[in-house]
This record gives sequence, C-alpha cells and structure tokens, in this order.
Amino acid sequence: MRRVVLLLFTGAILIFMSGCGGQSPMGTSATTTSSNLSQAPVGLSVTDQPPTGVTVLFFQLNITAATLTSSSGSTVSLLPSNGSIPVNVTDLQTNSAFLGSQNVAAGDYTNLALTFANPELTIYNSTGSAMGSCANDTVCQLQPTTTPLTLTFNSSPFPITLSASSPLAFLLDINLNTVIQSDLSVNLAATNGVTISTLPAPRPQMGYVEGTVESTFTSTASNSNQEGFTLQTPDGRTISIDVDSSTTYNYPTSVCSTANFACVMTQQVVQAQVTFSNGALTATTVDYEQAAGVTVLEGDIIRLSTSNGNTIMDMIVQKGPSAPSGFHFGQRASVTVPSTGVTYGIDNGSFTIPSGLSFASSSDLLVGQDVFVAVQGSISNSSANSSAWMGPGPITFTTNSITLGQSQITGSVAAVNASALSFTLSTFPNFFISPAANATSTPPWVPVNITVQTTSSTTFTNFTTDSISGLATNNVVSVGGWVFSTPSGATAVTLAASQVMLRPGPTPLF
Repeated sequence: MRRVVLLLFTGAILIFMSGCGGQSPMGTSATTTSSNLSQAPVGLSVTDQPPTGVTVLFFQLNITAATLTSSSGSTVSLLPSNGSIPVNVTDLQTNSAFLGSQNVAAGDYTNLALTFANPELTIYNSTGSAMGSCANDTVCQLQPTTTPLTLTFNSSPFPITLSASSPLAFLLDINLNTVIQSDLSVNLAATNGVTISTLPAPRPQMGYVEGTVESTFTSTASNSNQEGFTLQTPDGRTISIDVDSSTTYNYPTSVCSTANFACVMTQQVVQAQVTFSNGALTATTVDYEQAAGVTVLEGDIIRLSTSNGNTIMDMIVQKGPSAPSGFHFGQRASVTVPSTGVTYGIDNGSFTIPSGLSFASSSDLLVGQDVFVAVQGSISNSSANSSAWMGPGPITFTTNSITLGQSQITGSVAAVNASALSFTLSTFPNFFISPAANATSTPPWVPVNITVQTTSSTTFTNFTTDSISGLATNNVVSVGGWVFSTPSGATAVTLAASQVMLRPGPTPLF
C-alpha cells in the first residue's frame, strides 16, 4: 500500500492527505464564492493504517467537495470545476501522490470542510472469524452504501493565516484501523478516524503524480528557459509540471540512454515526484512506466497457481491508464503467465538492488509483490463468481511482460542486525504464501517473517536517529520496497527497502 497526496493549489494554499488518526467533527459546506485577492498555496496528503487482522488490498474514496471558510464567512472551493476526485488510499503507507491544484486568496481561514462519497474496499480477512459478509481467510470486494459525508476541521491547526506566495500544506490523516468498522462499513466520522495537520514550508513535498504525457514545453518566464510537460491523469485532470537542472530521469537504457528531459515524449506513461516552488510544480524525479499504445495494469499479487504448464497469477488491480469498459480498480485480475516468451524486469530506477536477489522468471513471483503487467491481446471481463473465496469474478488476460514494483508493507520489527543493515519484519497480517503452493478452495496463507535488507540509499523517517540504528524490536514500521522470493526456503521472503517509516501506536494484536 502506498501514500496518496491531494494537492489543491490555491495560489497560496496546498492541500495534502495522509492517514492515521485525529478528531473529525461533522459539518456542512457553505456556498462557494470567488476572490481576486493575492494568492497563497495549499495541499492535502493521505496515508493509511490497516485494521487489525485485515489486509486492505484496495480502498478508494471520492472527494466531492473541499471548502475553506474565511474569518468573514466567505468560502472558497479547492476542487476543480468538474468536481469529484477519486483517491486510492490503499497506496499510502510510505509514498504520496499528487492529485490536483487550485487557487485561494490570502487571508484568515477558520476551517476546512471535505466531503467524501462512494467508498470501495477490497480486503483479505485473516481475523479468524467472519467480518460482516466477508468470511475468514477470504478476499472480498465491497462497495459500502453510504451517503456523502462532510467533515469540518475547525480546531488546530485552525485558524490559519495564508500569506501571498507563502506555501502552506495540510496533511489529512485517515486511520483505517478506526474508520473501517467490524462489519466492514466505513465511518469517516469515527473518533480519531481522520485528523489534519500542516506540512513544512517553504517547499512542500507534494508526492507522486502518474499519467500520460500530453505535451512538452519550453518557456522563457522570468528571463530564463523553463522546460516541462503536461500530464493527463487516468481520471481526466491535466497537470502542468516543470523540470529543472536537479530533476532526475529513471528510464530503461533500451528506451532512453541520455537520462535528461529529452527522454520525455508524448503519449508515454510516467510517474513524477513533485514539489511546489515559486508558484509551480517541479519534478524532482521522472520515472518511465510504459510506452505509448501499451496497456499496463499495476496491482498486488494475492494468489499463484498453475494450469496447463502456465502460471496463473491473481492480482488486485490498483491502477492503469487503460482499463476495460466497466472495470473498477480494486477488482481481481486473473493473469495467464506463459512458461516461455515473457520478459521480466525491476522498476528500481536509480536504487541498487542488493546482490543475490532475482526477478527473472515465473518462479520468482510471490504473493505480496507489486507488479506492472502488460496486457497481451484482449481483456475479458467476467461478472461470474468463479471462486467462493475470491469475491466477484475477475478480468482475465495473458501477459508477455511483468515488471516488479514497490510493495508497501506494515509490520512489527522482530529483530535488528544493524551491522548487516537488515532487520526482520513480522507482517500484519501474515499474507505471504509460497509461489509453489497448490491452489485450493481455501487460500494456503502461511505465517512469514520478512528479511528487510536496507542500503545506504534507504530513507528512514520518524525515527530519533533516521538510520537503521534508530530501529528497535517491536517498533511498528511501514516499509516500501521490492519483494523477492529468496533461495533459502520455499516461504523465505526478502524485501529490498527504499523507505522505512516508523508508525505511531502499539503493535496490533492478531
């Protein structure tokens, strides 16, 4: 799971979203008004914390309104004119994702009201008993029926004064362990379910944005050449992103060997990490994801089996610019991986994978991995329920290319080997199985401890000492990195960590 950021740029206001706890009194939004006053920037970021005994495979909400109220009582809408923005809060544990931008007048503001609707949820239940309609040891796709819900934040950090050209970013924290109820309904108004805080200025880190490159540009603003590109996001928004001399480009050498702005071409699908500076978004990194005309879906592997000599890989699809008509992210895909003719790769950019870890064949596939899967041929979309434990029937297709991406995993530190730059992580819950396990009507989930291998490039966050020396046994941490099946045993798992983040609160009990 990853971290999503919603940036609603308001000339001087940046809005982000995150997710772990706080107070969220109910309220209603007022009528939107406009202003021609000087502007300031605002942002919103989202992350998550899984409920006890549940792996949240997919959780999406639509934000249908975001309104700031000034001290005079006037209101300003932070959403684009076309309204609703879908937010996948599944991918929020160690990363963030930029979602949009607007403008807001400088001045004093007393509260922020956010309206949510249409939650969609896919989980794996390992609590030991049924949760609502979801049986134990079951993957369930749910669409809780709720009415739009508005939360109004009017305590700390409010009231807030926005100054012209002085960025301010809000972090909205959603605690899934609180908002997802025991019957799997979603209650965003639960005590400490949603909180809000501010992010550091003057150059807030806005997270990631993914989309298709619509165009590239060169301007001469401020008497200096400025390059950049526009992205079309999967939900239809257009975002302009600048690049500068410090921007890095992570492209396969087979696609582009120059590692500069010349690599960025129209119709490519890319992911950019962006900051807000000098009134514009600037990319710190640009990661190549797929070429024009190729359909690639990204998701998390939940089951592996074999059929007629091929590997059958079941995954929960998280995103993909090209999806079949009527397809909902969070749905299961059943992918045929032929025994020959499939290419394998690792989307590791500039991060060096530790030696001895391989992703080169179907035998390296493992439940819990995040993968980018190219679609070969057509996609079939079935409404049938073909397996009692899997929920709605999957889309099905064949692939000829699989790329390993970064998984987001939360767990408790069982042991630390600082001299080897590694530690052992007990996952929450035990979600990994052997890729050689036979498919049965009940998934053969087995407990597994993950060996987390860090390097000098691994980022540690929220620790007293932001390095492996800051880790302690029983710390609850979220780790982002590449999951590998290691040769020491059928259930052995190693994660090459790019990020390790300390989580607040006690260890969940399972």
